[in-house]
This record gives sequence, C-alpha cells and structure tokens, in this order.
Amino acid sequence: MFDSFKATVEGDPRLYLQPQREQDYYTAQSQAMTTVIRVFGTFVTLILSIGAMFGAMNTMYAAVAYRTREIGTLRALGFSRIKIVAAFLAESTALAIVGGLIGCILALPVHGLSTGTTNFSSFSEVAFKFRITPGLLVAGVVFSAFMGALGGLLPALRAARIPVARALREI
Repeated sequence: MFDSFKATVEGDPRLYLQPQREQDYYTAQSQAMTTVIRVFGTFVTLILSIGAMFGAMNTMYAAVAYRTREIGTLRALGFSRIKIVAAFLAESTALAIVGGLIGCILALPVHGLSTGTTNFSSFSEVAFKFRITPGLLVAGVVFSAFMGALGGLLPALRAARIPVARALREI
C-alpha cells in the first residue's frame, strides 16, 4: 500500500511533500517577517547610535571649550598632544560606558516580555519574546564605548591643536 502511494507521489510532479517538524515549518513560514523585523531593528539602532555619537561629540566639545586653561597648563607643563588626545578619548569612552551600563539596566525589565506581529505571507501571528542575554549586554556596552570613542575623537583632536599661548591667555 505504502509503495503504491510512494510511487504515485514520486511520479506526480505537482506534489511536493517534504516531512518536517512543526517548529521547522513555522520557522520557514515566518522567515520573511523575521528578516523585516531584524532589518528594521538594525536601522533604528543605526540611527540612534549616530544620534548618540553626536551627543557625545557635543558634550566633549563643551568640555574642551570649558577647560581650555587646563589644556594650556598641561601643554605648558610638557604634556604632548597625543597625551591630551588620549585623555579626552578616555573621558569620552568612560562617559559612553556609563551611558551603556545605564541603558543595559533600563533594558533589563523588558527581558521575557512577549509580543507578536502579523505574518503577511501566511496571515498568521508571529509571536516572539525579548531575550536579553549576557552576551547582548556586553555587546551593547562595547558598542557604546566604540561610539563614545568615535564621538570624542574630533573634540580630542581639537583640544590637542589649541595653541599654548592662546590657552594660557584665557587665565
């Protein structure tokens, strides 16, 4: 009986049967929606990180403008331009790490919450849970440190280029 069914199925090109687990079937059905959600999440993350980088840059430009005398004093004492850049980059990175840690703490209550959206290819609901893993938290802090360093680079270079005479004149 099974052999005749198998021969009928194999001989008919209109029938394509592939046994698979239920979870694999639904995973394949929701693949398009998963891709849309990931692309949208990546886009939002990119826009927000650019905004955060400009925020770090603005903060560090204000710090450079406010501490022109200190920068001039350090240069008069013999600190090199590279050490001035390193000091401002370290400050910018430290501030970004603190911001990243605060962001991680604020994200923790979302862990375990579930939500859903409509899968337009099958008109079913795709449900998912937010999972915040330690790896994601570490990646978030590392990414915030990178964005802080990138946002602090131009202000740090500006601080290193301030002429010593002009900086000391502001005393």
